Amino acid sequence: MKPAQQGFTLLELLVAFAIMALSLGMLYRASGQDARNVADLERYQKAVLLAESLLALNDSVPPQGWNQSGESGGYVWQANSTPYATPAQGQGPDIPPLHEVHLSVHWGDADQPRQIDLYTLRPERKPPPPEGRQP
Repeated sequence: MKPAQQGFTLLELLVAFAIMALSLGMLYRASGQDARNVADLERYQKAVLLAESLLALNDSVPPQGWNQSGESGGYVWQANSTPYATPAQGQGPDIPPLHEVHLSVHWGDADQPRQIDLYTLRPERKPPPPEGRQP
């Protein structure tokens, strides 16, 4: 009589290691993709914060429009405005003309450029009163 086999055969160990290696590879790939997604989301949030900050700093548009660009912390931004016609335009002195503002923020490298665009309406800035006259 043969004694009962104890332990695993070499073939069973090789199959178990192959399955474990495939599982770990898939796990590393999934966690690596999650880390990239988190980094992309963080850069996107910073771009939105920059755009909202620029809009908050410019609550009105000069009569000649807003055409400006710049760079901040690796993000390149550009702001442009165009007059926006409304039915109420010219109806009274208290109704300022409106401008449609387009703010674009770019970031990323040449292989994967990223961009967000924000659009809003802003009133035209009233000119200061002439010197010596109170409003």
